[in-house]
Amino acid sequence: MKFVDYVKIHVRSGKGGPGCVSFRREKFIPKGGPDGGDGGRGGDVIIEADPQLYTLLDHRYRKHYRAENGQPGMGNNKHGRDGEDMIIKVPVGTVVRDADTGEVIADLDQPGARCVVAKGGRGGLGNAHFATPTRQAPRFAQPGEPGQERNLILELKLIADVGLIGLPNAGKSTLISRISRARPKIADYPFTTLTPNLGVVKVDDLRSFVVADIPGLIEGAHRGAGLGHQFLRHVERTKLLLHLVDVSVMTEGMPSENLKKINKELELYSVELSKKPQIIVATKIDIADQEKLNNLRQYCKIEGLELLEISAVTGKGIKDLVLKTLERLKELQ
Repeated sequence: MKFVDYVKIHVRSGKGGPGCVSFRREKFIPKGGPDGGDGGRGGDVIIEADPQLYTLLDHRYRKHYRAENGQPGMGNNKHGRDGEDMIIKVPVGTVVRDADTGEVIADLDQPGARCVVAKGGRGGLGNAHFATPTRQAPRFAQPGEPGQERNLILELKLIADVGLIGLPNAGKSTLISRISRARPKIADYPFTTLTPNLGVVKVDDLRSFVVADIPGLIEGAHRGAGLGHQFLRHVERTKLLLHLVDVSVMTEGMPSENLKKINKELELYSVELSKKPQIIVATKIDIADQEKLNNLRQYCKIEGLELLEISAVTGKGIKDLVLKTLERLKELQ
């Protein structure tokens, strides 16, 4: 299934049904009064968070959503049927915006959360409402109110406690496969991960947390370079970032510079995102370049950053990382 996290749609609520102009026509009642019923209410367009959905793929192929119109009123004071609501199901974590103004309409971050994005038109009143002692036979009724039309942006932001960030090939996919049951694609070339992956890390029977493996970021990601720009939004909801830095003999550049590059991209994308707490994780220490590892250690010491060292291949440091992550999440609650 293709991962889609950003779509534009057009919605229209239903029109209200018109009121009815009618008079009683019954045997032995020579002067029947007005009995025109009201029109039905137009259907609303509602967006609902469904925990069974994980992508906005369906809305890439269907762009227009329209609720049912209300039915006209009828004689004998019969009310027209209300139009059926149009319910649009989206994944939990979807942000709904007005495409024309950019205004955030709703953030559906809980299962079952709903918002009405286009309210149906009110039904018109029938002529029975307009009878008075001096106007006993009104020959008019109200038309139904028109529905609302809107262009919307649906933007999915994954809900996870922890986000894994770093340059391509920093070891994010390997790590999430070791600490959870997520099975992302793993290979020895950049941009192996093309979509975010979610995994549940179970510490014991009572404690667990959700981690998101975000595709590798590169310099210029905030402007759309690489894959980072379209996935940076998924880090925004996380409470804690694990910043993975490759210290192996195969990596290019010094780890401290690579670390600063990614943090700069976070800041350029969102100042709030750059202020999120981080744990720096030196990866691939089983094949570490000692000079690069010392470079990262020294930088973290000077900057007062917390540093953990792991090898996802051999398992060294993995347990300490999980426990430290859980400890920091408790502090951030």
